[in-house]
Amino acid sequence: MALNLESLSEATSGAIGALVSTTILYPLDTCKSKYQAEVRAHHQAKYRNISDVLREAISTRQVLSLYQGLGTKNLQSFISQFIYFYGYSFFKRLYLKRSGYKSIGTKANLVIAAAAGACTVIVTHPLDTASSRMQTSEFGKSKGLLKTLSEGSWNEAYDGLGISLLLTANPSIQYTAFDQLKQRMLKRRISNKKGNESSPESLSAFSAFILGAVSKCIATCVTYPAIRCKVMIQSAESDEDTEEQEAEQKSRKTISGALYAIWKREGLLGFFKGLQAQILKTVLSSALLLMVKEKISKVSWVLILAIRRYLLITKARLKNS
Repeated sequence: MALNLESLSEATSGAIGALVSTTILYPLDTCKSKYQAEVRAHHQAKYRNISDVLREAISTRQVLSLYQGLGTKNLQSFISQFIYFYGYSFFKRLYLKRSGYKSIGTKANLVIAAAAGACTVIVTHPLDTASSRMQTSEFGKSKGLLKTLSEGSWNEAYDGLGISLLLTANPSIQYTAFDQLKQRMLKRRISNKKGNESSPESLSAFSAFILGAVSKCIATCVTYPAIRCKVMIQSAESDEDTEEQEAEQKSRKTISGALYAIWKREGLLGFFKGLQAQILKTVLSSALLLMVKEKISKVSWVLILAIRRYLLITKARLKNS
């Protein structure tokens, strides 16, 4: 029972952290997604950078449309982070129990993180698709969650599932990069101590934060072409598109079609269009999520224990009566 309660506490605090970070950064996420979804030659592009998206929202008096799809995104973020943190905590403790080890190694940690990520993607992908379509819709023309999902088939709701599963490698790359950078920093500290055995075995909070941000940037750069393809595959279709443009947009609903469209219209650099905004959003989101999670993790644990105690007392009273 303690295993489940501890996993539940981790899941709850992680989900609330995701909710807060998603809400705060949502306008930036909308601008980024609309910019990433556009595939045109540079001189024909509607958006030259993400600030153009913001200017359009202001000039058309649709600033509130920067929050279109926020409810769906929050629902998807809450559920996905809850499933991820619960699954990660559960699989980690199950591994330690079965293996008899006192700590988990890097390789096992990566496998468990990937497994938890894959489970999360499969369950929440329709919500992810719906939120992407709502974000990339024209300002003021976004549809609700039920209408967005009901307009297409279940196959369309799972557009980009393969590439989403591929992107579960992102945390693995991040953790690997973090571990390598950490080992190099610690070795350098040891050499600077000139063989002193009291050299530190762990990083300071500031060093860990910097290495975490750098490793996340590395993972984002490596996987960014897949990230942009995913946004394109899940993006909404414009009502003003001609039949030729609609046919071309439908061809982008596959990984190969999205890759070909980027190469044809934008060249090699097109695969990294919007990378700076993605890094900014990702790093800020991760920092906010972990900060909130750490602040409320103890509170959520106490609340869960209190609820459990209340339920046990209630059950005992009912049994005695």
